[in-house]
Amino acid sequence: MRAVLAIFLFAQLAVAQQNPASATGNINVLPVRGNIYMIIGAGGNVAASIGRDGVLLVDTGTAQMADKLLTTLQQLTYNVLTAPVAGTTCVGPTCMGVLSAYGWNSPAFNSTTVSRTPPKNIRYIINTSVDADHTGGNIKVATAGMTFVGGNVTGAIADAGEGAAIVAHDAVLQTMTDANLPSRGYPTDTYHNEIYKLSQFFNAEPVQIVHLPGAHSDGDSLVFFRYSDVICAGEAYSNDRYPSFDIKKGASIQGVIDGLNKILEIAIPEFRAQGGTMIIPGHGRLADFGDVAAYRNMVSIVRDRVQDLIKSGKTLEQVKAARPTLDYDGIYGNSSQFVELVYRSLTQK
Repeated sequence: MRAVLAIFLFAQLAVAQQNPASATGNINVLPVRGNIYMIIGAGGNVAASIGRDGVLLVDTGTAQMADKLLTTLQQLTYNVLTAPVAGTTCVGPTCMGVLSAYGWNSPAFNSTTVSRTPPKNIRYIINTSVDADHTGGNIKVATAGMTFVGGNVTGAIADAGEGAAIVAHDAVLQTMTDANLPSRGYPTDTYHNEIYKLSQFFNAEPVQIVHLPGAHSDGDSLVFFRYSDVICAGEAYSNDRYPSFDIKKGASIQGVIDGLNKILEIAIPEFRAQGGTMIIPGHGRLADFGDVAAYRNMVSIVRDRVQDLIKSGKTLEQVKAARPTLDYDGIYGNSSQFVELVYRSLTQK
């Protein structure tokens, strides 16, 4: 059943990639590995871990796409967790020693006894940054979920005032508070150390969150699903554009490179830098170790070129006119803003 689902969803994604304009306003799903699915079209890329414990989301896309994201998740969890299991064709004594010492008396009976449980709720949301295309859907998506509780309370809290837990770096909460955004979309759990991990396995695997200071802003994180071997990079890596970073929030061109190096430190290729750990970018296509390494090299080369131009006394306009990204513009588009950010990052005091 999973193989059939994977083929269907992959074909759906391929059509969208061949004709991006036709995908506007639509959401597509790509099975990545293990419990992890990549959801494209909700804003920034969203990742979903779906399994016996429920649903964990990495980011929630934009507010405008929240309803479509929830509809997609409902369909996806149904297909993954509740798709009907085919009944056995083994009937009577021919089943002896296979399913039962006495054999089944009806193929329908076997289908009933192994039927799967109903879809489970969204339990956790992890925000990789404060950007609206990663957190805009927080309110609707979290309200549709359910929070685990412990201590003297058993079960879960399902009222609209609780919903799913939202996890992010403390700087994300601070930025949302300073901007006076609706409090229902705030993180309910924050961390401030270099590494944070869920207190127990979720969907049979450990989930680790790593802070990437200065890679895009002051509150960015990557999420590592250690058993599925999938990294959600957030805004630290988007392979369809040049990096964007907020200098006022403590980001820098060196912070961008450090963030990419952190991804490469965790990821392990299968063979010759290809395959192995899968990386879901904040925007763009599914990637592997080699893709991130090539992107890191591009950023480093552009940084060095701009640094050399600065050392020779060139102004910002002269640096832009020198086109230090010329050999990459065909891949990543307009580089004017990126070159300016690199220049200001290297010249700030």
